[in-house]
Amino acid sequence: MAQLIVRNLEEDVKKRLQRRASRHGRSMEEEVRDILRNVLKDEGRPMPPLGTRIASRFAGLGLKQEIPELHGEVVHPASFSE
Repeated sequence: MAQLIVRNLEEDVKKRLQRRASRHGRSMEEEVRDILRNVLKDEGRPMPPLGTRIASRFAGLGLKQEIPELHGEVVHPASFSE
């Protein structure tokens, strides 16, 4: 197994890792391994298209009508003056 040394870790981050590890009933070292595994498990897997991700986030909120596509539309900055 490989070893990893993390230098210059902020004291606050270390304390938060210790508390998190304690909540999960494991050592700080095992907690860090678990965090790294979870962060990297989806690495390399293609992400769904942006529109699909946005639609899934707002699914079930009651929007019943289609939102028109804006391909080719000119975008203008917002104006806040009267």
